[in-house]
Amino acid sequence: MARCCPDWLLDCPIFLTMPGPNARIASGTRDVLPEERAELRRVETALLASFLDGGYGEISTPAVEYEETFKRAAKGGADAAYRVLGERGEELALRSDMTVPIARVAGTRYAEADLPLRFCYIASAYRAVTPHRGQAREFLQAGVELIGADAVSGCAESLTLLCRALESAGLKHFKIGVGDAALYPALLDAAGVSGEAREAILVELDGRDFVGIDTIVRSLGLPDRQAALLSEVPRMRGAGLLEGAFEPPLDVAVNSLRALLSELDSDIAARVIPDLGRFPRMSYYSGLVFEAYDPELGEPIASGGFYSDLLGKFGRPAGGVGFAIVVDLLHAALAGEERGETGR
Repeated sequence: MARCCPDWLLDCPIFLTMPGPNARIASGTRDVLPEERAELRRVETALLASFLDGGYGEISTPAVEYEETFKRAAKGGADAAYRVLGERGEELALRSDMTVPIARVAGTRYAEADLPLRFCYIASAYRAVTPHRGQAREFLQAGVELIGADAVSGCAESLTLLCRALESAGLKHFKIGVGDAALYPALLDAAGVSGEAREAILVELDGRDFVGIDTIVRSLGLPDRQAALLSEVPRMRGAGLLEGAFEPPLDVAVNSLRALLSELDSDIAARVIPDLGRFPRMSYYSGLVFEAYDPELGEPIASGGFYSDLLGKFGRPAGGVGFAIVVDLLHAALAGEERGETGR
């Protein structure tokens, strides 16, 4: 099905050739030609059909929002990579995901509506990139938001829908890593780690650089037990970790994972790998978080999780769960699985 991998994922020299001065495009962007566009459309159609069948209504929001919208959602400042001035001098920003715009819609257009609300979308998002790293500045996402959701039951519904959507697109060998966004910050709080050291550790955790975490932790001079926990917890993964007994705050995260698995159908649960080293890139996640990955790729195809405070910032206090699939990465994984099957 998927024959053309996204240009920005390839190291082939044809894609590294610098075009002439009148033909350049921005780093991290690309042209999608008709054959690949047709394949991507088939993937999008399969995903959207799964979302609609699950009872989610398709929504569209502007690509640009007031920068204040993202500042309100982010804990430490604006969560937007690209900012522009409008014709009247207003500060605008390109959206970096769809969760924040949908939270705005839920808090304004649906302020009095009964919960839960279910939205789905296919939309472009924009992130800052490091030049010459092959990162996507503009990328297409397909996802859902469940507004007014309990953490465990909402994540169970979202995980089930995510798996069914990926299967409908033709993906076979993916797994879902599940962790808890609240766990590692709680460990840092218990150890009294704050300021620059805290932020540095969280950056390493986001990148899953366990050696980097170890290096920073050793430099802090913490008691042996606290230092061991900060180094060991990110490496804790697999079904076996759910069988042990743990002290707070580790027990809270493990119990949430146990509760989640108990609500999943057996075929979905078989794809889940408990992983306490999972840490979300988006700051609004506050509980269970998950990522879908495939052996053909070195980065997640999809990510999502539970957020407890985001909707309240837009006047509608409630929990929510969502996920976003990066369509280009899914397309690349499909192509890789197809090549693998052809080669066997």
